Amino acid sequence: MSLFTMFHTKAKILHRLLQFRHTFRCSPSPGQAPYSRLVLGIETSCDDTGAAVLDETGEILGESLHSQKEVHLRTGGIIPTVAQQLHRENIERVVQEALQRSGVDPSRLSAVATTVKPGMALSLAVGLEFSQRFVRQHNKPFIPIHHMEAHALTVRMLQHVAFPFLVLLVSGGHSLLAVARGVDDFLLLGHTLDEAPGDMLDKVARRLSLIKHPQCSTLSGGGAIELLAKDGDWRRFNLTTPLGHVHDCCFSFAGLRSQVNMSIMKKEAEEGVEPGTLLSCVNDIAAATQHTVASHLTQRTHRAILFCKANGLLPSDTPTLVLSGGVASNQYIRNTLSSITEETGLRLLCPPAKFCTDNGVMIAWNGVERLREGKGILPPHVDVRYEPRAQLGVDMTAEVKAAAIRLRSRKKIPK
Repeated sequence: MSLFTMFHTKAKILHRLLQFRHTFRCSPSPGQAPYSRLVLGIETSCDDTGAAVLDETGEILGESLHSQKEVHLRTGGIIPTVAQQLHRENIERVVQEALQRSGVDPSRLSAVATTVKPGMALSLAVGLEFSQRFVRQHNKPFIPIHHMEAHALTVRMLQHVAFPFLVLLVSGGHSLLAVARGVDDFLLLGHTLDEAPGDMLDKVARRLSLIKHPQCSTLSGGGAIELLAKDGDWRRFNLTTPLGHVHDCCFSFAGLRSQVNMSIMKKEAEEGVEPGTLLSCVNDIAAATQHTVASHLTQRTHRAILFCKANGLLPSDTPTLVLSGGVASNQYIRNTLSSITEETGLRLLCPPAKFCTDNGVMIAWNGVERLREGKGILPPHVDVRYEPRAQLGVDMTAEVKAAAIRLRSRKKIPK
């Protein structure tokens, strides 16, 4: 290809991008309904196939979700190839259900928004391939979505939350602290260095064989831990909160899992039982694990709040912490974090549990937010790649660590 041809091709693509940007930043024409723009959101980053149609006000016109939880419970964890196959088998039906329930024909859509990063590669590929076929078939703009950005912005669909705000995202595959300064403007203060909290809780639940527990056979690992912890005493196991001597906002859960595994092995030896047998102290182990996860999240969040205050990153009148992601549905973790926000004068907001887990609604809403501002809107024939690993925003973790903010000991211990 000649230099002239390459330049001409790029110029045409840029011209089409500018045309789309102009079109979707414009106000509705006279006589047109003020909120007529509609977005289809598609989510396949992990093991749930989700789709939803939203209007510009955030009203959910139609949604559908296919959960793979029961399949993965039987296999003891998510197998990527199995998740991929289940996405392939269900994505067309899920999208059609969302459209049918909304009463919206594809021709009326303003754009299609789809998760393209981060997540499980094989799962992301299914959603992206389907979406690109769909937008090309119906000649619709495409909006690639960062999964964690969608989690962070979901709360704005439900109530007015102005930028900037602090956000803690905790899920099965991710954990991070960031300042949301705009729809696509984030400052990353901390992230997981190894395992995510949800993944760690699931692994502990499998090690404890909680699927054999009569109360937990249909629950996710994290859900089982939370349920059993209600009747447990976390003080019976002396687990050390991770990274206690590292004064930054990053997370680590692999070492905590090793501590829990050692405690389980010790109790199995004491009780004279084989691995896979339910221990008599399973409630106490669950409570200790949950408490230590909550303490770790709270300590890092406390430091992030102090860093934000010291650097003027949050408004002085209504500073807000948004908690989202699948693990955010854990009530004990919410209560522990609320003690910090009360102490530091922040408002704690968390979407309802059904919007904390992965779903098409949050992806569609992220598309609405980007559509309003004309950001990241692509013509249907532009090729997009999925990214299993993708950072959110500008990395500020080195600056946070350099600040070396020390936390004073807190006497209040959650019950």
